[in-house]
Amino acid sequence: MKKNYLFSLALTLIVSFTLTGQNLVVNGDFENWTDGVADNWLADGGAVEINQNTTTIQSGSSSCEATWTSQDNQYFTSDLFNVTSGIEINANFWVYDNDIAGRARLCIIYEGADNYYGDYSSDMDEWQQLVYTEFVPDGATSATFQIRFYDISDDWDGDATVIVDNVVFEQNTTVYPEPSNYPTEFAATAAGLGINLTWVESAGDQLPTGYLVLGEKLVTRSFDVPVDGVPVENDMDWSDNKVSINVIGDVQVAFDGLEANTAYAFTIYPFTNSSADINYKTDGSAPDATATTANLTTINAEGFDNELSAWTWTPYNVLGDQVWEWADTYGNPPGCAKMTGYDGAAFDNEDWLISPSLDLTAYNDVTFGFEQARNYGSNDGLFVKISTDYDGSSDPSTSGTWTDISDSYIWHEGGWDFIDAGSVDISAYSSAATHIAFIFTSTTDGSATWELDNLKVLGVLNTGINGNNIQKLSIYPNPATSSINIVSNLAGTIKITSVSGMLMIEDKLNAGSSSINIEELNSGLYIIETIDDSGLRSIGKLTVR
Repeated sequence: MKKNYLFSLALTLIVSFTLTGQNLVVNGDFENWTDGVADNWLADGGAVEINQNTTTIQSGSSSCEATWTSQDNQYFTSDLFNVTSGIEINANFWVYDNDIAGRARLCIIYEGADNYYGDYSSDMDEWQQLVYTEFVPDGATSATFQIRFYDISDDWDGDATVIVDNVVFEQNTTVYPEPSNYPTEFAATAAGLGINLTWVESAGDQLPTGYLVLGEKLVTRSFDVPVDGVPVENDMDWSDNKVSINVIGDVQVAFDGLEANTAYAFTIYPFTNSSADINYKTDGSAPDATATTANLTTINAEGFDNELSAWTWTPYNVLGDQVWEWADTYGNPPGCAKMTGYDGAAFDNEDWLISPSLDLTAYNDVTFGFEQARNYGSNDGLFVKISTDYDGSSDPSTSGTWTDISDSYIWHEGGWDFIDAGSVDISAYSSAATHIAFIFTSTTDGSATWELDNLKVLGVLNTGINGNNIQKLSIYPNPATSSINIVSNLAGTIKITSVSGMLMIEDKLNAGSSSINIEELNSGLYIIETIDDSGLRSIGKLTVR
């Protein structure tokens, strides 16, 4: 994979790149100016002054001189141009930076993909070239070339000046043959309800532009072999038991939120070029790998997708007039719990957000994870705590024994983007009535704004079920040979797992009596779990003869 690098003036620079393709940056040589303004360029972001320079030039008859009078970032942006995902590119420009404070930086601002922020110029009394060679990232449809100007001096001296010239963004239009080899060490590794794919990149005379990864839930094993000239689109919807994703460069792949205790298979095809010229390596045997997700059960999940009255978690106001509220436009996806102590000014507050009573005694490896955003203030007044003796209704600040587990999570550095705070093992706090709580505090000296989303308590069903749990579920006949009946007050779902934790049957649970066909089960002991629409969970043992 090519890396980003910085060159100073040398003969080799002139012939460093021979990519075929036109420069997509209009007026990249800064030869065209109208009323003192560089055609097809826009200065933005602060107090930057752009002027035509006809004495210090890299080539041609003029260059662009930038002078700025603020330490804020100053942006100089080209017109928008179209790009094609997966195409190799060469982006570069020349800069004369004989200013101890001033710096220029190469940036590519993509529409539909992550932006690129590259190297800075160095202080030297000669022209230097900033260069970026890579592939257009997946999803990118258009881009702008952006030169960013900075003043890096500790003591601002009032202005900084650098000169730039000959900006280039080229896409390689060379059509390459298919890759020489498949990648090696292709592996799938399960991590909870996720699977991570890793591999060692293809080697050989012809390197790939990227990789097509295909995934299947192991209902049937029938990967669709790609065809040259017909790009396979990204498809991350598992509803048809298949997915596909195109990977450009050395990025690896992680699949999250998969079904519990389910086997998945994956394969990988390297390719060159893109669009109608795409060329897959399909001869020989493509590498494949399988992995099975953990036998995790969702004990509690709260995504705050609806108003507060629909939450399974309960707000409790201890101090202050500000309270937890529903923010319908924020979150991942939109809809989250929001708390702030600011209302025209910062106020003293203490507000709890408490889980329902969780019976964790039937589970091993119980984890709790969530996503969060935090802006303003700091994380100092924000906590995550857990209790095994809280009664579920009293003032939590004075009742129950609460253990602070805040330090186990990843805390936000500030901003409105949601981050994954991580999943923490809370098995040590297993009880018949475990409660988890978020605690928000603020003072008149300042307040953060805290947003929470995608709360999830997961656990592995313990096959050592005790007699009390067996009595909760009415199963007959038991032992059984071909079918069983299960009685439930409400509709829901039923799962039958082996004592080793493998999911064998998953079916609908009817209100009243449900008949379940078990002819596919071998003789032995199985665990039956039902979850009705109210969230009530019942567990029992079944003997199959």
